Amino acid sequence: MSGATTTPLTAAAALFDLDGTLIDSERRSQELWRRLFAAHGIATTPALLASFGGRRSADVIAEHLHRFGPGLTPDALRRDLRQLDEETGLPEARLMRGARTLLNRLRDAGIPTALVTSGGPRYATHHLARLGVADHFRTLVTAADVTHGKPDPEGYLLACRRLGVDPRQALVFEDSAAGIQAARASGAACIAVGAPSRASTAETLAVVHDLADTPEIRPAAGVAYEGQAEAGPGSD
Repeated sequence: MSGATTTPLTAAAALFDLDGTLIDSERRSQELWRRLFAAHGIATTPALLASFGGRRSADVIAEHLHRFGPGLTPDALRRDLRQLDEETGLPEARLMRGARTLLNRLRDAGIPTALVTSGGPRYATHHLARLGVADHFRTLVTAADVTHGKPDPEGYLLACRRLGVDPRQALVFEDSAAGIQAARASGAACIAVGAPSRASTAETLAVVHDLADTPEIRPAAGVAYEGQAEAGPGSD
């Protein structure tokens, strides 16, 4: 752990990003994007693929749609991406080191958790169920639930409304620059996971190599925030 205090933290809720934070899936995600671009004869670079981290596929496709030529729609490219996700030979997504232990600690402490991901609901529920951690989360906020994806704070604000806590008392775990910006814009404190850029971690509480390095977290009394829990994730 670097740039962090060993003093125990307090939180009324813990909010997790999925890819690159809760699950080690960035190699898989980048390979999917590489295959999509390559299928249409478009070269990519590691820097370009890394820049997609933490963002909704719809936003990435909209930004690069002009590169795919005429006649291709965002819906068609998203279908292609889903089909590629079913191919063999892709890196396997797995839980980040320390993830299960941290989720158990939060549950034992009575701290509610939510998932806030740029992925779709089917993608999120599939991986949470496959890895055996779905029952840890009181609510999932996915790409289908928001109008504006990260770095917009909409997803984190929605998760806090569903949990009935003030965002200023929430603690977010994020790995990408876009996700960290979204967390900070919501008013929540943030722990940066992995090796985000120095600029993106300037205002985080801690930078941890993985979730096993998370400081102790103690429950804080929640403050009502625009009502209590809302419905679960939207449909894809």
